[in-house]
Amino acid sequence: MILGALGFTDAELSISFVTDSEIAVLAGSYGRAPQPTDVLAFAQQEAPQPDGASNLLGDVIISLETAARQAARRRTSLEGELRDLLIHGGLHLLGMDHERDADARNMRALERHLRWTLDQ
Repeated sequence: MILGALGFTDAELSISFVTDSEIAVLAGSYGRAPQPTDVLAFAQQEAPQPDGASNLLGDVIISLETAARQAARRRTSLEGELRDLLIHGGLHLLGMDHERDADARNMRALERHLRWTLDQ
């Protein structure tokens, strides 16, 4: 549903749910601090297009332990937190990032729009 809302109706991605220790190892292996994080995304291609030749976007890795802590802190459901992390990771697979302020604002706005769309 998330990818379809963005026009990627034939796209695929893999989703893995892991522990904090597993995601910390992955983060460290790819140049980040070797500590737990909520979500990692590994794109198969740079800035894919909705009608692109390859339908495999990449991998989204989510720490269930971190997601559960964040859900509790935000007083939301684990299901809602996982949806939000999947949206975030999916946008990274589509080439978005939040390194610059303007990019972060655009990404947050699209995340809000997708959450609203999925809630309808």
